[in-house]
Amino acid sequence: MPADYHTHTPLCLHAEGTPEEFVDAALAAGVTEYGISDHAPQTPEPFDDWRMKLADLPAYQEWIRRAEDHAAGRIPVRCGLECDWLDGCEPWIRELAGMHDWDYLIGSVHYLGAWDFDNPGKIGLWDSKSVPDVWEAYWNAYAAMAASGLFDIVGHPDLVKKFGHIPEGDLARYYEPAIDAIAAAGCAIEINTAGWHKPIGETYPAPGFLELACSAGIPIVISSDAHAPAEVGRDFAKAKSVIRAAGYRETLLFEKRARRSEPFD
Repeated sequence: MPADYHTHTPLCLHAEGTPEEFVDAALAAGVTEYGISDHAPQTPEPFDDWRMKLADLPAYQEWIRRAEDHAAGRIPVRCGLECDWLDGCEPWIRELAGMHDWDYLIGSVHYLGAWDFDNPGKIGLWDSKSVPDVWEAYWNAYAAMAASGLFDIVGHPDLVKKFGHIPEGDLARYYEPAIDAIAAAGCAIEINTAGWHKPIGETYPAPGFLELACSAGIPIVISSDAHAPAEVGRDFAKAKSVIRAAGYRETLLFEKRARRSEPFD
């Protein structure tokens, strides 16, 4: 199975498991590599209740070290961060990038202004929003994130659909500017299997996005977004079928922010 680079730790306050349990789960799932990419700290603190704090970074690095020790050469352990794209965040992302010898950085859009739109605790705010306007704001932010060149992978591309809020009509009008920005920046996208276990009941991103991305030459990784050991590598066989249907035949491996191709088989 391809590498699984999008996984979390209890330091983000909404995941569970030990480094040893995650490594054992990665071995059992047969993934090529196990990557750790918890929600990065964000200033000013406290920013929200679902991420590491800056003071947690030493504990995060110790978590990674424990995973490496337990893996004992049986599987490569890679380390990164999932960083939030926010207005004016570029200096902070650059600072985070220099705090450790990361293997990759994932960029994600979870916020539109002060609203973390995928937070189940704030789902009621959707009732006062125009879905097309939210989608336009989301995809503008996503294109800007990709164009920044700060990230190796851009995460769960159409997360905005999580609770089933989707505009009418051809969604390519939202996808295409973001795909142009991702292709120009040279970063990879992920197919995130967690979407199958959310209200929307499909992967992030949708097949239509994947087909456009493949046609644009954008590389891809498969991610579980695991928040517990049992979720590592979850639904990867099904995800391979989805991206194969979109035209993909390989994924990527990352080490020290360099990448190489990994054929499916």
